[in-house]
Amino acid sequence: MQMTLQFLGATEEVTGSCHLLTVAGKQMLLDCGLIQGGKADELRNHEPFSFDPLAISAVVLSHAHIDHSGRLPLLVKAGYTGPIFTHKATAELCAIMLKDAAMLQLRDTERTNKKRAKHELEPLEPLFTVEDAEQAITQFVSLEYGQVTQVIPHVDICLSDAGHILGSALVELWLGEGKAQKKLVFSGDLGRAGMPILRNPTLVDTADLVLMESTYGNRFHRSWTDTLAELKAIFAKAVTESHGNILLPAFSVGRAQELLYLFHLYAKEWDLSRWKVCLDSPMAIEATRVYVNNYPLMDDDFKRFTRQHPGQHPLLSNVEFIQTTEESIALNDVHKGLIIIAGSGMCNGGRIRSHLEHNLWRPECDVIICGYQALGTPGRALVDGAEELTIHGNSIKVAAKLHTVGGLSAHADQAELLRWYRHFEAQPPLVLVHGEPEAQQGLVAVMNQDTKTKPKALAIASRGDMLDLNALPKLVWVTN
Repeated sequence: MQMTLQFLGATEEVTGSCHLLTVAGKQMLLDCGLIQGGKADELRNHEPFSFDPLAISAVVLSHAHIDHSGRLPLLVKAGYTGPIFTHKATAELCAIMLKDAAMLQLRDTERTNKKRAKHELEPLEPLFTVEDAEQAITQFVSLEYGQVTQVIPHVDICLSDAGHILGSALVELWLGEGKAQKKLVFSGDLGRAGMPILRNPTLVDTADLVLMESTYGNRFHRSWTDTLAELKAIFAKAVTESHGNILLPAFSVGRAQELLYLFHLYAKEWDLSRWKVCLDSPMAIEATRVYVNNYPLMDDDFKRFTRQHPGQHPLLSNVEFIQTTEESIALNDVHKGLIIIAGSGMCNGGRIRSHLEHNLWRPECDVIICGYQALGTPGRALVDGAEELTIHGNSIKVAAKLHTVGGLSAHADQAELLRWYRHFEAQPPLVLVHGEPEAQQGLVAVMNQDTKTKPKALAIASRGDMLDLNALPKLVWVTN
């Protein structure tokens, strides 16, 4: 029985997750994510798929983040009519996120077409429409953690909690039958043990092949204790020395809810009564309601806190939700005392750009970067020390104080990746995806030095690479 796995996205980069699995002539996808970064990266989303969308029989989606789900409407636009299997909470989040992504596509295209019209160029079409997103949403099939499901003939899957965002899943796949059966484990995006709100990533015992993310393969996050102390110090210093606003670019799903929870837990300790906390992101507000409605998926500490404080939901208290554009614009007239949480997390879209335009040039303001910043994004430019940013066509000087708080990351660091992999019996073959080359090479070097983490075979996937799964435990690459 033919069994191959081809790596089509998030290879030696962090966005655009997509992998093509072929078993007995049937094809399915693991993820179908949007490529993010600079303009050159994002233009790759407009290239035709390297496979026939009509030949795909199923899609399995690890979680809702756009770099994993964002091209599903494009897949549907290209003719895909099959099921999209995912956790039920992911389906709920995607119902919000994919439509939002479509509206962003429309706005960006309209802005581009105005410029093209001045040069008498033909108008462009958006990558996909709201209608494409709505159609994709109708094709979702909601699963629970621990539920074994056949997705195509000879392929069964089971989702387990990956601890990354609400509904995030690592995927166990059983391919083929009898003695020739192979078990593939796809990590999706792995979260971190001991982080607020969500449960720890599930540990898996066995696999014939592990496909693992490597976002922070060469880095260690600060301890949770040090991270909380760092945030407390930033707020304290802003009160005594800065006297401006604090901006937190945040992913609308995951990071925004984590920040709301922390601001509620530590309101007194961090003296947040001096501040007005604003969540300025309609999508984050909707996503927060999805979190509230999925209480059973939260960790024990979150459940205990909500039981002990009835009437004070930790994601809904001590925060002002900014819904309308007019309300968001009004914040520009407030020059101090605001903590603004807004998307996008990489500063390449959303309302955070307007807030940066009005605050980044002010030395009395603070900007807290608290999530991964892909190459080519404005957020990455800030982290790398840019002296100015271009926002809405204007050159904005970077004078605000910049803080990079890596301890809030929802991705496992090197130690946590090693701990997760080490739980497998007999060090199964491993292929690294979802990481930049430096991070992946750093992880490979460390894994090869330790007999407990040295895989039977180890590779970094490149785009287009194809594995013959029948050859496992050897990693045998198929020439296209």
